[in-house]
Amino acid sequence: MKLDRRLLLLPLMLVGLAGCENSATAYKVEGSDHALMLMREQRYFWADEVEQAIVVARLPKCQRRVSIWPGSGDGPVMNVYEAGYQLWALQQGRRWYLASTEKCRVQDWADAPATPPGALVGSFRMRDGDMVFEPASGDK
Repeated sequence: MKLDRRLLLLPLMLVGLAGCENSATAYKVEGSDHALMLMREQRYFWADEVEQAIVVARLPKCQRRVSIWPGSGDGPVMNVYEAGYQLWALQQGRRWYLASTEKCRVQDWADAPATPPGALVGSFRMRDGDMVFEPASGDK
């Protein structure tokens, strides 16, 4: 039996994928049909950047994925604040975004105020190597 040399490369390719991240984590507003999701994808283990996208969903009327600025492998944390009816302000480092499930939009918020617009709902953060959504203390 003759072994194909390309099969010898398979373990090396699998090791290359081992350090990659591909995650989606949700803040469920009202069950699974109404949510904000942070999606992260690191295509190569040697890449410092992690591609990110926010998905706004209020099914069946709204579901949209919008790419945002890249993150790093360990975060940074993304805080979620109330900003109005079906509207949230998302802060990740110095960057701010507005996410609306009413208008089904996500946009950069270039002129964000110095203080958050409303109460902290929770945060997307890394915990034990996994991206999770942690509700603010006092939330369920």
